[in-house]
Amino acid sequence: MRTVDYSPLYRSAVGFDRLFALLDAAAAEGGSGYPPYNIERTGENAYRVEVAVAGFKPEELSVEVKEGVLTVQGRKAANGEDQRRFLHRGLAERNFERRFQLADHVFVEHADLADGLLTVSLRRELPEQLKPRTIPISTGAVEAPRIAKKAKAA
Repeated sequence: MRTVDYSPLYRSAVGFDRLFALLDAAAAEGGSGYPPYNIERTGENAYRVEVAVAGFKPEELSVEVKEGVLTVQGRKAANGEDQRRFLHRGLAERNFERRFQLADHVFVEHADLADGLLTVSLRRELPEQLKPRTIPISTGAVEAPRIAKKAKAA
């Protein structure tokens, strides 16, 4: 297990404390690695999570989002497993639960199961007030108001 020191980044990154805490938590988690998965960026605000779920039927899988955590679960139904005698068992087909911490404003669009891969599509939707905007810069030179004097009639 390797340890990464993020302290130099804390000095130069303002407002990323939560990001570094999540990285530390992910490094400490060190789960079993089952099932394997990919996280892919498919566009500027689009992402895809692919989980290898070979041997699972759609009714044995569940995808849930709660409080910013995407949870993918697989529960194998015990139907006749005791009667099967394997000479070699290379497919795990065991129950699993995989959790993914979602960033703020990331929403699940849909999930698909094809060819043993469960694909969950995600989209980041920033509210209008969080989108970048350009702020005009003034020069700081304020022009004094001119006061017109009334000419006295003699």
